[in-house]
Amino acid sequence: MKNTTSNQQKKSSFFKTTLNTLKQINLFSSIRKFFHTADAWGVFVMGSTFVLMLGSAYLVYILQGDFEQFNMERMENSLGLTFMIIAAALFVFKTSFFLYTVYRYFKYKPISSVSDEELPTCTVIVPAYNEGKQVYHTLISLAESDFPMEKLELLAIDDGSQDDTWEWIQEAKKELGNSVSIYKQPKNKGKRHALYRGFNEGKGEIFVTVDSDSIVKSETLRNLVSPFVTNPECGAVAGNIRVLNNEKALLPKMLDVSFVLSFEFVRSAESSLNSVLCTPGALAAYRSSAVFACLPDWINQTFMGKPSDIGEDRAMTNMILKQGHHVLFQRNAYCYTNVPEQYKGLYKMFIRWGRSNVRENIEMSKYVFKNFRKGPKTGTRLLFTSQFLRIIMSYPFLIFMLFFILTHPLLFISSTLVSIMVLTSFPVLFYAKRYELSESFWAYSYSILYTFGLFWITPYAIATANKRGWLTRGLSNKK
Repeated sequence: MKNTTSNQQKKSSFFKTTLNTLKQINLFSSIRKFFHTADAWGVFVMGSTFVLMLGSAYLVYILQGDFEQFNMERMENSLGLTFMIIAAALFVFKTSFFLYTVYRYFKYKPISSVSDEELPTCTVIVPAYNEGKQVYHTLISLAESDFPMEKLELLAIDDGSQDDTWEWIQEAKKELGNSVSIYKQPKNKGKRHALYRGFNEGKGEIFVTVDSDSIVKSETLRNLVSPFVTNPECGAVAGNIRVLNNEKALLPKMLDVSFVLSFEFVRSAESSLNSVLCTPGALAAYRSSAVFACLPDWINQTFMGKPSDIGEDRAMTNMILKQGHHVLFQRNAYCYTNVPEQYKGLYKMFIRWGRSNVRENIEMSKYVFKNFRKGPKTGTRLLFTSQFLRIIMSYPFLIFMLFFILTHPLLFISSTLVSIMVLTSFPVLFYAKRYELSESFWAYSYSILYTFGLFWITPYAIATANKRGWLTRGLSNKK
């Protein structure tokens, strides 16, 4: 009888402790806030996400025997056994690499702004194509930066727009006067050529590129360029990109959570190794001497005999890394940019990124294992290896996934959703720690969307890596 009472007291104590813990992290208030602020469609999507994952967890529990049988079937087949060994080795590598990334993340610290006297002269280049009024807001936000105006040069370049973009650039010119210089390309040549003109027109020691659908905070520019003062080896700096239109649709809400992980976790770790692999087009800074050292190669870059008209940001980063410079990330340099609100715009944006990733990883493989710079290079090589493995293993895993679906569809769906529930908990907690718990839950929905709706991107990007075209030009939400 005493044992029963003791067990009941332990259970009661456990539940009270759990309840207090949930209250401390504001879980209940966050859930209430989500349902209060989200629209009906958002509530439906989020609710469906959790129903799917919890249902799948139950299926995994009752199908344990089937999982064991599936694994035994693979073990008895030489091809299946080989795949499982490779998968296990990759799992060990990716787990070890994740732990290493966590370690490097905690080593990262953003650089504080230097004084006005120490700030270098800066040329900000804003290329625009069919952006409409948004380019006006971009230029105004840049002009309102907490940066010495005598050291700041703004250049706006209309890349042959077919809408009223040029009129809005002229409107910004009227308001800002000599603070901004404006140029109009005779015809649409692409973002790379618009930036090329800006690099040649600019006079600053540092070049900053900003997408014309982006808004920066007042302290962003000074924080972005400060590493060039404190680190003479710094050749480029990546800004911290967040989503501007995340109040309008579900996809931007999901992408905002994804961006926080991509920038504030991944690029923080990369920055601690002086090797951020891609400075984003939405906001990046480059030392002018590093730009001019590779500018002819950059503007004339080709892939499989065709001019490269995509991936200008990753290409510039790659060429600056190759020169031996450090490439850093500034978490305190915020930029808010528009992202696609529809699935079509999203997958086209990812295809463009995927093709650029394939091309630039090939280029990076030509120098990363050589003595391309002074100091440690092992971390940079690990970053490259992780990316390269993800690319080359996309086809084997696609084949395995299709085989798994055809032979054991219920096992595939349930195990995949449970894996999403477990693995996505990290970005959820990371976003919740940095920002809001109520918004962090969108990471689960995004992971399901990416796993089932965008899994084909990397294999398709590899097969079509030689294709040209921006793909999202002309869409209502360009990126």
